[in-house]
Amino acid sequence: MKSPLVSIAIVSFNGRRFLEGCLGSLYRQGYTPFEVILVDNGSEDGSIEFVRENFPKAKIIENRENLGFSAANNQAINCARGKYILTLNNDTVMEDGCLKKLLSVAETSEKDVGMWAPKILSMESRGLIDSVGGLLVYPDCLATGRGRGEKDAGQYDKVEEVFIPSACCALYKKEMLDNVGLFDEDFFAYCEDTDLGLRARMAGWKTLSSPEAIVRHYYSGTAGGFSPLKFYLVERNRVWVAVKNLPPGYLFLSFFYTFGRYMVQTYAFIRGKGVAGKFKKESTASKLFMTLLKAYIDAFKKIPAMLLKRKEIQKKRALPPKEIKKWFKKYGISAGELILKE
Repeated sequence: MKSPLVSIAIVSFNGRRFLEGCLGSLYRQGYTPFEVILVDNGSEDGSIEFVRENFPKAKIIENRENLGFSAANNQAINCARGKYILTLNNDTVMEDGCLKKLLSVAETSEKDVGMWAPKILSMESRGLIDSVGGLLVYPDCLATGRGRGEKDAGQYDKVEEVFIPSACCALYKKEMLDNVGLFDEDFFAYCEDTDLGLRARMAGWKTLSSPEAIVRHYYSGTAGGFSPLKFYLVERNRVWVAVKNLPPGYLFLSFFYTFGRYMVQTYAFIRGKGVAGKFKKESTASKLFMTLLKAYIDAFKKIPAMLLKRKEIQKKRALPPKEIKKWFKKYGISAGELILKE
């Protein structure tokens, strides 16, 4: 039986230092057929010249400026020819056989499965989990990797239904994307995979974990780990995810969950714990507060546009709102786990 074509979308912005490892691992996979579509977001580090010289089979889309992760991935998807679309961060390396193992699970899945999530391990700390089986979601729509920060001891080594994949490395069925739409380009970067995953789940599509397919990842290698810009984008975008996707009752409750999360984050910031503690090393409390304020101001400016998108999402909803309660119970995460674990 002929293997299906896989289109691999890679977005890069001044990521020359990662491209040899990332692209090299793809062309060593031994899986055929596949196509690589590299979208360069206005790099000034010689990335395009390097790829043309060393990986001439890769198709390159050149942008004059940084259009963001969402728009660039959409450019790749719109010209992709594959039955499946694989989004892959440029700061990743696939282990041998990863693509074949991922596609083996995809090709034997039920028809209503449209997303697959591999095992993503840290590149810097061998054996440390970035995510296995995608994302877990807090009730205000902030997400983190399943198992993130844990030692990989095989605790998630089971092909099973999970919530939604992380676009760091995610396999999507093209048929599903045609049904629910692509990444929301208003997001620019961050939370776009949570939004897409929730839209797909509400339309009746499922996700499977494929833990035998292993990817190594430099966490936030391109964007930086704990910058105010990342903080701004995450907080702004997760508001849009909630407005677009949550049922009215859950949307109302999300404000209380956010307040609770901020209480935990304040504690973590003061004590220097978790991700908030890492922000403390690179910024001040006043600067973070102003960044948060700007995130909310900019988020609310586009609420009317998000409500229009919400209407379109609801038209495609195939599941009752009560299913979301089950999702948050099964795939949810507490504020403490979300903030203090990292």
